[in-house]
Amino acid sequence: VLHMDQNDYYGGASTSLNLTQLFKRYRGDDKPPETLGSSREYNVDMIPKFMMANGALVRVLIHTDVTKYLNFKAVDGSFVYNKGKIYKVPATDVEALKSPLMGLFEKRRARKFFIYVQDYEANDPKSHEGLDLNEVTARQLISKYGLEDDTVDFIGHALALHLDDSYLDKPAKDFVDRVKTYAESLARFQGGSPYIYPLYGLGELPQAFARLSAVYGGTYMLNKPACKVEFDADGKAIGVTSEGETAKCKKVVCDPSYLPDKVS
Repeated sequence: VLHMDQNDYYGGASTSLNLTQLFKRYRGDDKPPETLGSSREYNVDMIPKFMMANGALVRVLIHTDVTKYLNFKAVDGSFVYNKGKIYKVPATDVEALKSPLMGLFEKRRARKFFIYVQDYEANDPKSHEGLDLNEVTARQLISKYGLEDDTVDFIGHALALHLDDSYLDKPAKDFVDRVKTYAESLARFQGGSPYIYPLYGLGELPQAFARLSAVYGGTYMLNKPACKVEFDADGKAIGVTSEGETAKCKKVVCDPSYLPDKVS
């Protein structure tokens, strides 16, 4: 594997930049003031995001064994903004009982819903309680437990992480899977939230894969300007040219910015 990158850093659009790189990207030739400290103390994500501790990405990292090149930190807490106030999303049974997000009776109803989600297994009909989640909508499932609108907002957006309410009229399977992933992620490290984050920024992820590739003979070349994909007469990719040199290959994998003539 030969990996060529036109940037002088790993990760493309999803990279983490140090202070010098950040100023170069947005301020041209300006240098960061010394009062901001060492450039290497900064890792600024271009596309900030957290990872679910038991989500699909983390499972891929573990399966590929790339985690031996990464260090993670558990995120201390998750919060929601509701009716002018900020509340911590409960991370334990004790926090849930104390949380002002729900009243006492509503907490009992919500607990029954969470037990259903926790026990639900797609391959075990006994756990379905007579509901086919590929047919029943999320709204119908929620109505079975009589949850209030504020609770539905909380579960749908703070736990299932939906951006709008359109999920309510779609099959409930995805909704339940999302809440289940949240709960499993929360239990995995028993921290204050279900989220983890690479210690030195998200740019560590592609860098770790590059290290793993190198162990198996892969080569990574940064700062290769104007990488041009070469095609044969049949339109099949046969290589990549940069700085007058062409690396021939049978397959090219790239993001759209490397094929400006092929994407609109």
